[in-house]
Amino acid sequence: MTMRHNLTLHTMLERARRYFPHKEIVSRTGSGILRYTYADYYDRTRKLAAALTKLGVRRGDRVGTIAWNHHRHLEAYFAVPCMGASLHTINLRLPPDHLAYVINHAGDRVLLVDPDLVPLVEAVKEQLETVEHYIIMADGPLPETKLSPVYSYEELLSAAPDDYRFPEDIDEWAEAGMCFSSATTGLPKGVTYAHRAIYLHSMMVCMADTVGIGEKDVVMPVVPMFHVNAWGMPFAATWMGSKQVLPGPRPDPHTLCKLMQDEKVTLAAGVPTVWMGVLQAMEQERYDLSSITRVACGGSAAPRALIEAYEQKLGVPFLHAYGMTEAAPVTHVSRLKSTLEDAPADERYAKKSKQGLLAPGLDMLVLKEDGTEVAWDGREMGEVVLRGPWIADSYYNDERSRATFREGWYYTGDVATVDPDGYMQIVDRMKDLVKSGGEWISSVDLENAIMAHPKVAEAAVVAVYHPKWQERPLACVVPKQGAELTAEEIKEFLKGRVADWWIPDEVIFISEVPKTSVGKFNKKVLREKYWNHLAPEQEPAD
Repeated sequence: MTMRHNLTLHTMLERARRYFPHKEIVSRTGSGILRYTYADYYDRTRKLAAALTKLGVRRGDRVGTIAWNHHRHLEAYFAVPCMGASLHTINLRLPPDHLAYVINHAGDRVLLVDPDLVPLVEAVKEQLETVEHYIIMADGPLPETKLSPVYSYEELLSAAPDDYRFPEDIDEWAEAGMCFSSATTGLPKGVTYAHRAIYLHSMMVCMADTVGIGEKDVVMPVVPMFHVNAWGMPFAATWMGSKQVLPGPRPDPHTLCKLMQDEKVTLAAGVPTVWMGVLQAMEQERYDLSSITRVACGGSAAPRALIEAYEQKLGVPFLHAYGMTEAAPVTHVSRLKSTLEDAPADERYAKKSKQGLLAPGLDMLVLKEDGTEVAWDGREMGEVVLRGPWIADSYYNDERSRATFREGWYYTGDVATVDPDGYMQIVDRMKDLVKSGGEWISSVDLENAIMAHPKVAEAAVVAVYHPKWQERPLACVVPKQGAELTAEEIKEFLKGRVADWWIPDEVIFISEVPKTSVGKFNKKVLREKYWNHLAPEQEPAD
């Protein structure tokens, strides 16, 4: 029998203090670059916990953050859960009604807000039901604001005692954090994370065959810290004593490139649209990214052409991953097995473009509509169903849980195939599949094929109504700047890359693909706009 030992964030924070006090945290703020050590970080984290305690925050209370990726946000990542409260990282790109909803639904008592984001909170202040204190995370004087009572983050820390000690009796099943899914339909859904879940998820992403975060890494989460805890990277990086680089407010691709170059970043993580932007920045101005040992990409499927561009043109290894809010979030990582490293390039990139192998510690089923499992042949499609120690078992106070969490499993709504080597590939969201003449077309596969065209910057494929075939795919394409491109070029390019009957009957050109609050393609907007786009006279031939 082994010892009963709680798996809590406090033990992770103490490891960073004890073993890596001189390692550096680099934070890009509104007034420049700030550098300090884990020893400094630990002291400020305790002071924040002391300040929140003085404001009346108690165990089980929720503290919300509306902030960019910077050192103060990182301080809240550990101060709040280690004092026994719960950190609710709020998506700053939510529309006002959703912003008010998630704050009220979570019951946040305190909000930590960046100064440039104060107007977002002021716009919904009258709708907020539970917030008692507003803390502005400013470098200098507070901005003029209608929020009340309002405090300066730095003044609170300056006045806080130096002798605060984190409680050591927090249970591993206590809530440490909360995130809401970004909803394209309906209201966002809340997910809570226990200390135990974050601890085990962090341990998993430090494994060599997943993300492999270690002490030697210089970690830069481009993915927002409000988006599923920056994929858990701040927790894991702090635990391991990695140098952290936080890109601050509104970083553009050139800012990201310069930070990666100057700080010798080894691991950066973001959604595909981020890496598309960085690739274009690299085409405009050369940066030295030789320190990068891998970029992690998730949130939506990364086009194979993007993966090849990073590895072949830039010499930057590309790590494709998959996860979701309900899974804290990482569940799959696409690393090549040793038996595949010497395979032909086409086979290697076919594997790398898949979402990859299931992370150790989780169970997965891929189920057909009749509830039976798909064959692992890379062709049969089914819904991905998951369970494990960092998978949610319900939504917070939400009746929608009944449809999603059933008999101990989480039904993701993602449709996938699994090949004989065990590599999962997301075919589509169930709602994004195109059902043409009774047969399914993967919008993701079509998008990736289109984005392999050298003149294409972005592409989204949506189902549009057709009186004969029920639905047909419509390709919405963003050409690269200065490129001349025709619909016929796109259709010709697709021949031989996808089935002939998958080829869209029409290609339209747009200036930008609409994005969700976390940078994913927002196909709902395109579906609503173009659903009746194909007139009867535009029917495809038999």
